[in-house]
Amino acid sequence: MTKSTGRLILLLPLLVIAGFIAVIAVMIMTAPQPERASAEPRPVAVFAAPVENTNVTLTVTTQGEVRPLVQINLVPQVSGRIVYVNPNFIEGGFFEAGETLIEIDDADYRLAVTRAQAQVAQAQQTLVREQAEADLAAREWEELGEGEASSLTLREPQLAQARATLAAANAQLQEARLGLERTRISAPFDGRVRVKSVDVGQFVSPGTPLGEVFGTEAVQIRLPLTDNELSMLNIPVAFQATEANPGPSVRVSAVLAGQSREWEAQLVRTDSSIDTQTRVLYAIAQVNDPYGAAAEAGGSPLPVGLFVDAEVQGREVADAYVLPRSALRGSDSVYVAQEGGTLGIRNVSVITSDPERLVISGGVEADDMVITSPIRAASDGMRIRTFDQDGELIAERSAVIETDRDDDEADDDAAENGGEDQAAQVASAD
Repeated sequence: MTKSTGRLILLLPLLVIAGFIAVIAVMIMTAPQPERASAEPRPVAVFAAPVENTNVTLTVTTQGEVRPLVQINLVPQVSGRIVYVNPNFIEGGFFEAGETLIEIDDADYRLAVTRAQAQVAQAQQTLVREQAEADLAAREWEELGEGEASSLTLREPQLAQARATLAAANAQLQEARLGLERTRISAPFDGRVRVKSVDVGQFVSPGTPLGEVFGTEAVQIRLPLTDNELSMLNIPVAFQATEANPGPSVRVSAVLAGQSREWEAQLVRTDSSIDTQTRVLYAIAQVNDPYGAAAEAGGSPLPVGLFVDAEVQGREVADAYVLPRSALRGSDSVYVAQEGGTLGIRNVSVITSDPERLVISGGVEADDMVITSPIRAASDGMRIRTFDQDGELIAERSAVIETDRDDDEADDDAAENGGEDQAAQVASAD
């Protein structure tokens, strides 16, 4: 083998590899280039609901605790041993106005009345005697005396002293009788016993706590209101209900004994100052006869200490727009499904909102449809396909889906199945 033949054998693999590379390069350069499609993005499927234009009565929802309108601590004004306790004087017991709840031993006070009566009788006798002596002195002076008689001669000082003694004796008798009356302790209203602190046999002195009672004529509920809620109720900060200007009606509700109950109340006044901790103003709602008429209407008494929800009726707004609460985006925007299948972003003036509805004063029209389903990266003019709440396509507010397929069968499938598939996707996203 010559030297040139050996070099040729060594270069042959390299030449084969170079040939393959050249062939591949030619194939890549001569291959047809794919055409770039310029189709628009597929419309986004959304759910929409109509805008309702109507007069709306605003309501404020708040919470509060039921408290007694009248509540007092029973304390004795005299001292002594307790000899009687009313069977109704027990936690939860009912009593009537003037009913004796506790009686203190009155033996000492009856004796005091007897002594005072004796002093009155003695003072009356003294006054009668002094009056007779004064009359006798006046007659004697008329018969024997000359000129004007002195007061001492006519016994006027002695007569005045006798009258003063009688007045003091009468005052002592009245005081003794008052002490006797105070041995029987009662409340000046119909009510219930909240706390009982004493029992038979216990010695008490003036000021000793006997118990705590509250009236059943009415109860009150303190309801916190923000500044915005006050504007919805249209009441002044210093509000006091009168016959000419009654307060807003309040519907009080709570779950009691496993059942939902409702009672009717009335807003009667506001607190004298704003709470410095929470910066809210408390309004007081009152429920009359919570254990009688109100209990019959609500199906249950309204017990003190119950935490309740309250719905306060506010002012009426004419020509307001009512939308589903899910239509609100951020704090003051809604998305509108426009004719032709485009999305519009509107700024609105929100009056109030709750978990169910949104009330606004402007920014939409009565024939608009607002989008209630979530949308990512929404923009003004975005192409959409609109469905009502039942999943039916709204054609006049839906963009046309363009397709590159030429066969009629593909168009029919898109028309028949496209709406249902997109509505299902929106529903699952929602």
